[in-house]
Amino acid sequence: MKKVSILIACLSSGIMATAQTNPVITKWLFNTSGIKGRHYSAPSSTPILDADSANVQTCLYSSSWSYVRTKGVPAYITGPFLDGNPSITTSQNAIFKLPLTPAPNTGTPTATTGGDIGIFINGVAMFDYRDGVSWKNSTSALAGGPLGGMGDGVWNRDAVVAEKGGFDCSKGHPAMGNYHHHQNPSAFNLDLSVISNVCVLYAADALYTIDSAHHSPLLGFAFDGYPVYGAYGYKNVDGTGGIVRMKSSYSLRSITTRTTYAGGGSVTPGPAVSTTYPLGLFREDYQYNPTSTATPDYLDDHNGRFCITPEYPLGTYAYFCTVDANWNSAYPYMIGPTYYGIKSGGKVPSITEAVTPYTPPVTAGINNINEQPSINIFPNPASDLIAIQLSNLTTRDIEISLYNLAGRLVQQTTLYQGSTIAYFDTRTIYDGEYVVKINTGTSQMSRKVTIIK
Repeated sequence: MKKVSILIACLSSGIMATAQTNPVITKWLFNTSGIKGRHYSAPSSTPILDADSANVQTCLYSSSWSYVRTKGVPAYITGPFLDGNPSITTSQNAIFKLPLTPAPNTGTPTATTGGDIGIFINGVAMFDYRDGVSWKNSTSALAGGPLGGMGDGVWNRDAVVAEKGGFDCSKGHPAMGNYHHHQNPSAFNLDLSVISNVCVLYAADALYTIDSAHHSPLLGFAFDGYPVYGAYGYKNVDGTGGIVRMKSSYSLRSITTRTTYAGGGSVTPGPAVSTTYPLGLFREDYQYNPTSTATPDYLDDHNGRFCITPEYPLGTYAYFCTVDANWNSAYPYMIGPTYYGIKSGGKVPSITEAVTPYTPPVTAGINNINEQPSINIFPNPASDLIAIQLSNLTTRDIEISLYNLAGRLVQQTTLYQGSTIAYFDTRTIYDGEYVVKINTGTSQMSRKVTIIK
């Protein structure tokens, strides 16, 4: 408790920083190069260029608020959504309002809701665990049962489990055009255990790449104003102890029937646990384990903790995108089922106060966790394709070139702003050794790669 009090005091003093250094103003992925969104339309694996601008358009701020203008379109390729979802990612022309000084909620916690609960740094919406469907009083069938109606608060279905077949390679999908993530926004094919093959035909990256050796980047903000990070952080809340995976304090209940809540209270029965309705299909299949938080890398019931992070060296409350040991998404995924702070932010129709536009620095190249990003080139040796993956998000387009050993340019591609991975198609390239050169805007790096057919 003493440590938490110290961190609260540190946070209060840190809030006095100028607006120009407040991450809720400065840490967005601004579209400074005019890049557009792209999407796949099955069965073609050739991406289609969209008319809508990607990433965040502008950020404006007042003495109390940050206003983020975005179309809700990411720089990475979205789609296809193979569960029959007819929607594609479309412009939302949204304004998100976030507090500059978030405050803890000392009363009854506010539950997250369906729809937007926060915003990622690329302007894409965050959703919580739910897909809006529950068991009781539902109106259509799923595998012979009555699932399918709108949620009524009893046996709420988990979108990450129920809708896995409809997520694209980046683990996202749209609702009426509003593209969003319910879970850790790292591509399926980069998990240690790959649970979806959508990336085989429709390759894409996502907002970031999990890196177990470094603190995960700042990924966005919840509507209470507190930051959301990726899957890894400092083990101890004071920034010591090395880098570890942040762990959810929720676990699946040991049940075979669905007749009670985790706390023991009776509830209208849901379907018995079975292969059709597996454990984990519903939110109520989980229980919170408060004793877990005695270990510093376990998170609280909001899926966060007080801690030091790279962007908040004096400490802040922060949420983390939880994954399991295989890097597959772990409930409650990002935020929830309740907010830690006072939910004062949200999507607004207009700005009704005097504001100042934030101008991002033109020299930015890498949204750096460290001075130099790590680079992973795979497979190496390669036959059909080479993937070039940076550990850090790019804040502007980065040129990547493939040269033969005679110095002749063979291929060139672009790692788009807000992305972490780019590809070379090597099927028409001769066997031999080549050099991949990467220009980040602040430095140049090169790596050797071998192509064998």
